[in-house]
Amino acid sequence: MKHRYKKLCLCLAMVCANQWATAHDHAHQGGIQTEASNKIKPAFDIFHTKITTEGNVAIFHIVVSGKAGKTRPTKSGKLAGSSVFSYVWPTTLDPSVVGFEPKSGILAFAVTSHPDFDDTPLFDENGDSNPSNDGNVWHSHWVVLQPDQACGKDALKVVDIPEGSKPRLPKTWPGLPILIDSPGWSPTFTGKTLEVRVPFDDIEIIKTAGFDGVTAALRVNASVHAPLLCVTNVFKVASGNLSLPGKINQ
Repeated sequence: MKHRYKKLCLCLAMVCANQWATAHDHAHQGGIQTEASNKIKPAFDIFHTKITTEGNVAIFHIVVSGKAGKTRPTKSGKLAGSSVFSYVWPTTLDPSVVGFEPKSGILAFAVTSHPDFDDTPLFDENGDSNPSNDGNVWHSHWVVLQPDQACGKDALKVVDIPEGSKPRLPKTWPGLPILIDSPGWSPTFTGKTLEVRVPFDDIEIIKTAGFDGVTAALRVNASVHAPLLCVTNVFKVASGNLSLPGKINQ
């Protein structure tokens, strides 16, 4: 009887292991596959990027060679010149899909951390009943990007809102003078994997979009003026050239 019990336990363990392996392999199929690199910090070394859908929810997925979300910016104690670390999915979607002006730039979904300021005033990510001190907690944004030579050669910025203008903005715009939205969708970090589940009223709109994966650092302008937020250091681009080759559900 003891021998049969051990054999049964061994069989169950093998079945569970095979199921886990199958699920694990499936999770890393499709999307954009990228070679890992020992020249990039493991927390930002993308080797798999994809976007899939379930019902009316889009699942943004990035896998890195180290522990996702482990590395965050060092607090400087002031807004001017402070750093932002980010995991980003640039897309071919028109910014109007999420409430910005049509054709205003490159619409990207981003997960960011920045300990020197909070840009999610509607949400209390760290659960301390103070919604204005959560910048260091990884959180999500929609941003609109455009190139700006003031940020460096061929560098991108989050698009500035000129003083006095009143562009179309999402309902959860956090009040900053840039094209940014703080929708409150919580990122999930599991080992090497980052995922965010984002609901859409009309999921069909995004199913034909192209996308890419990027890890990067941004910096607040030292004068806290336009350009307010520049991409200053791209750690890795999934496609290698920001060609947005990824296809939803493929």
